[in-house]
Amino acid sequence: MTTVPIRRAHILAGLAAIVSLAACATPESRVRSGLMSAGLSKPVATCMADRIVDRLSYGQIKKLNSLGKLQDRKAGDITVNEFVKRTKALQDPEILGVVTSSGVVCALR
Repeated sequence: MTTVPIRRAHILAGLAAIVSLAACATPESRVRSGLMSAGLSKPVATCMADRIVDRLSYGQIKKLNSLGKLQDRKAGDITVNEFVKRTKALQDPEILGVVTSSGVVCALR
């Protein structure tokens, strides 16, 4: 009869491990993936993601991420300038400012 609580404990421990692994994806990694999906190179996307998550709200990041869903491109297919032009379509001056400044800084690194 003591095997039932032990099994339940194992199941709960397994579920806890799965939830922990799902939480491992940092906001930076999700933003980086979105930027790369939009066509930016990995080094530029990594640099911009670090800056973007510190400067934009969760809602603004979701709006920005929607750009990557419009057109899946290979990383490196577009320039920062092209990405800034696409960002203008969001009609959010704060997002545009952060993307522009981050793009300039990261493209020069």
